[in-house]
Amino acid sequence: MSAASPSVTFFIQMFFILVACRIVGLLARRVGQPQVIGEMVAGVLMGPSLFGHFLPDLQAQIFPKDSLKILQVGAQLGIALYMFLVGLDFRLDHFKSRARSAASVAVAGIVAPFALGAAIAVWLMKSPGFFPAQVTVWQAALFLGASMSITAFPVLARIIQERGMNGTPLAAMALSAGAMNDAAAWCVLAVVLASFGGGPMVAVSAIVGGLLYSLFVLTVGRKWLARLGEVVDRDGHVTVQTLSTVLVLLMLAAWITDAIGIHAVFGGFILGVAMPRGLIARELQKQLNPFAVVFLIPMFFCYSGLNTRLDAVASPQLLWVAAVVLAAAILGKGVACWAAARFHGEDNRTAMALGTLMNARGMMELILLNIGLQRGIIEAPLFSILVLMAVVTTMMTSPLFEWVYGRHLLNNAEEEDRSTSTKRPPKRG
Repeated sequence: MSAASPSVTFFIQMFFILVACRIVGLLARRVGQPQVIGEMVAGVLMGPSLFGHFLPDLQAQIFPKDSLKILQVGAQLGIALYMFLVGLDFRLDHFKSRARSAASVAVAGIVAPFALGAAIAVWLMKSPGFFPAQVTVWQAALFLGASMSITAFPVLARIIQERGMNGTPLAAMALSAGAMNDAAAWCVLAVVLASFGGGPMVAVSAIVGGLLYSLFVLTVGRKWLARLGEVVDRDGHVTVQTLSTVLVLLMLAAWITDAIGIHAVFGGFILGVAMPRGLIARELQKQLNPFAVVFLIPMFFCYSGLNTRLDAVASPQLLWVAAVVLAAAILGKGVACWAAARFHGEDNRTAMALGTLMNARGMMELILLNIGLQRGIIEAPLFSILVLMAVVTTMMTSPLFEWVYGRHLLNNAEEEDRSTSTKRPPKRG
């Protein structure tokens, strides 16, 4: 198979990736986890941690090294489109209610894990194998701090939606805090990426370029994009011409932010935020989300998994580092957000639920880690440790949320049912 044409290799890879993600995703749903968690795990299992460990020859045939560039391009397209859809679902109205509590939780969810991550980075800089030699202490501290601070905003939103909590105070706080949290973490990452350009002027150009791009798209661009929304409202649906226009703009946005020295995901996300809401947003989600989630994102999970070596974390030193990173991630994120919510007068159940939701990192963390690995900010062992942290903290979210808040939702539903039944007039015999 190693001598097969690139197209033949790609097709067999996609067959294997889609089947593995589908099976493990369904198994995850059986045990009460979101399907995306299963797909994350499937990506790790397809790499050297399991498949490559027990069947190295077969894994090398299916995923030869010279074919990974094609897989990487597909993965990059997937996360650019995915971040566009995340931006498209970004709702500013979540900030209108309980803004003070949400801001406090967001600050706590950034400052505490960021400080712990920065301290761990300084500690790890003393040992070889975690950061490349050209990475400075402050670059390592900023990147690891951002890695600890990220929140799985899409996972958080999905849990809230699945449990019918939209519009509740907890949902407003969680979505607002999660959005502010991620915005800050991505800004820090942009600074780190900009500093890897070969000098301070290159870094300044990248940062200024990113700010100018964001300001232009969110002001002038938003007015131009509003015309697309008007066209869709008039037609009653997204036409092929409108869809192609949006995709052309997405490719342009991804190219601009990649070219100025940050990353394509920033371009996609900012464009999604600037898009008009209403029918066009719903139709774009309906048309693009299935292809992105079902076909492209599994490529990203697989590419991440191929770079993850959990077997390399088996040494006592790396196990100790992994334990420290995991403990710092949970304490710095979940506990800090719980404490901030309690400080602002939220009851203990709501505060615990908020800390649990904010502690999830999910795919947003994997995107950030892959950027760090590709740009030479971290080495493979630390990448594997952080992937493990992302998977564990995200897998914790659903069962912990059910434990601390799910029964509260069930009791409220039962009380509403009893209230409705008592108000209902008796049947006439």
